[in-house]
Amino acid sequence: MRIYIKTYGCQMNERDSEALAGMLAARGHQLVHSEEEADVLLFNTCSVREQAERKAIGKVGFMKKLKQKNPDLLIGILGCMAQRRGEELFCELPHLDFVLGTGRLHTLPDLLEKLAAERKHVVDVTESSAVLTAMGCHYPAPGSCAAQIAITRGCNRFCAYCIVPYVRGREISRDRADVIREARELADTGIREILLLGQNVAAYGLGGNIQPPPPDVSPFADLLEELAQIDGIQRIRFTSPYVSYFNDRLIQAIAATPKVCRNIHLPLQSGSNRILQAMNRQYTAESYLETVEKLQTAMPGITFSTDIIVGFPGEEDSDFNATRELMERVGFDNAFIFKYSPRPGTRAATWEDRVPQSVKEERNQLLLEDLAARTRRHLRALVGTKQSVLVEGVSKRMQERWSGRTDGNRTVHFLPVDGLKAGDMADVRILRAGNVSLFGEIVRKEGK
Repeated sequence: MRIYIKTYGCQMNERDSEALAGMLAARGHQLVHSEEEADVLLFNTCSVREQAERKAIGKVGFMKKLKQKNPDLLIGILGCMAQRRGEELFCELPHLDFVLGTGRLHTLPDLLEKLAAERKHVVDVTESSAVLTAMGCHYPAPGSCAAQIAITRGCNRFCAYCIVPYVRGREISRDRADVIREARELADTGIREILLLGQNVAAYGLGGNIQPPPPDVSPFADLLEELAQIDGIQRIRFTSPYVSYFNDRLIQAIAATPKVCRNIHLPLQSGSNRILQAMNRQYTAESYLETVEKLQTAMPGITFSTDIIVGFPGEEDSDFNATRELMERVGFDNAFIFKYSPRPGTRAATWEDRVPQSVKEERNQLLLEDLAARTRRHLRALVGTKQSVLVEGVSKRMQERWSGRTDGNRTVHFLPVDGLKAGDMADVRILRAGNVSLFGEIVRKEGK
């Protein structure tokens, strides 16, 4: 069958879709790039924000026209929205054929073969831990030198605003040997950078315990050190960690392991202790900043990105200003800034949403303006320096140039040199800075 996959939401969803593509290709199916040429349409959905669900519902609704032209077309909703809404989706989308939740994604190839033989509505939102270990397949883009590896799934923290524990289940970790095996296989295919994924990736190997471990215990640190021993792997990144799990053992391991990139995505959500407490984010602005300073001391020049929610119920101007000030103090290079929207089933969904939409919009815009100014300032400070860049290939923005990323996750554009390949490491002298990226020239390159 010819199969089209559309993905909404986070990197975990992207990884799930890629794993499904690999599993389906291994069964002999063909992945296609448009709805019109497909026999099967798969929509891997997100429930973290209301807008993501609306987009997916609107898109699947529009597919009714294709179904009318081709009654044999199979349409399925997968992932977080499928898990949350289940069978009710058939009422809103009667042309839908099946709904497959987050815990049953690994059963998709078998399900499609059954549906091809026997057409009927199917909904399966059963929770299963097998999905974590059953989806180690990959379907990398041609010439890709980077890949993602899911090492945990689900979350036990139950932040007041977050739907993840309800749609992705309780936190589980993969066996370390299984993760190492997948990384070795990727390295053998030419992958040079791996991104480790999990809702709370730094809690890897702790059995779902929401209490951070002692200062000298970190199974995640053990995993990072073992992955760094794999020949061919040049860089290791990870997302998203919870700040409380950055104990002495983990910080020391990152500092002592050059392959672990000096760029940490460290979700903050708010700089106000009052709002953090309401969110059930079990840390304070002061303890967050203390961890940042420990990382900066251990690794001078380290860069940070974060997640921020504006307009959480009860957020006053003073709370927002605390967030704005802390963001500037940390000096985030990048931030994913979201306007709060209640998610059914979460604790905060029952609270009065007292912050007007216009105020949310204003606060969101102010943080984006701060971020843009800070990013430009940081990039300009790099002009004249030499940066080590992992070459990713032809730039998506400028076909005459190639691009890659620094250890600090900054994008660099440059003219290619003879023999340059994706996956090469290159020293690039930075000649100028744009608003979001750097421009330079290669002064030395190393092959894979």
